[in-house]
Amino acid sequence: MRAGTLDKHAARAGAASLSCFTALFFVALIAPIVVVVLVSFSADESIAVPISGFSLRWYHRLWEYRPFVDSLLTSLYLALSASFIAILVAVPAAIGVGRSSGRMATALTTFLLAPIAIPALVIGLSLLYFLSNIGIGVSFTALLIAHTVVSVPYVMRTTLATYRNTQASYLEAAAVLGASQWQTFCHVTLPLIAPGIFAGGLFSILVSLDNLGVSYFFGTANVTTLPVVMLSYLQNQFDPAIAAISTVQMGITVLLLLIVEKTYGLRALTTQ
Repeated sequence: MRAGTLDKHAARAGAASLSCFTALFFVALIAPIVVVVLVSFSADESIAVPISGFSLRWYHRLWEYRPFVDSLLTSLYLALSASFIAILVAVPAAIGVGRSSGRMATALTTFLLAPIAIPALVIGLSLLYFLSNIGIGVSFTALLIAHTVVSVPYVMRTTLATYRNTQASYLEAAAVLGASQWQTFCHVTLPLIAPGIFAGGLFSILVSLDNLGVSYFFGTANVTTLPVVMLSYLQNQFDPAIAAISTVQMGITVLLLLIVEKTYGLRALTTQ
């Protein structure tokens, strides 16, 4: 009886310790975000906590400081374009290797997923040398190519996971009923893998909007992304305007995540 009581106390102590650790982890994760949002409404001239009063002046500053607005629009257009091209590349590749377990399929899958594991600075520097050698200098085209390379793995991963979990019998039934390969793709395969494509596309947009390591190498004076402009702004000024634009960026991220959750559910990303 005594041993059983000790085991129960040990189990309760372990559960309590785990709960405390989890709570501290989430506090450490969320607290900086809360502070950034709070500072964005500060009336002070510099970033300081606690704030002396609330004001929307720094959100007005965002509109007045044109590089923030222009770079945000560039980032949104770039993210949408890169995600679209990534879908055109990753979806056929995922379907091609989805039902195969050969070495070529494994090698292609590893190649397309590799940018996830490679540091962004390495990708950016490598692409800078490569694109310069083929005559594509720093420009929006170079930015688009670089962001597409970074976006492909996210679309590839979710689409491949969704496709591998579809029933092959559906495709076989379509073929038996006389459907062509194109009809099978449009009416059977595409609707089944749409959640993976949609989730992967939106997550590639999020990755593109937040990307600094790759974008830093290809921006120009007239065409650059929001993270690069934010870094440049921090080098010269340290006021709550940077917190305000960060809050706007976080708001866009949360909105896209809510769209994924409400449309298909975030579990579409973890299906293996």
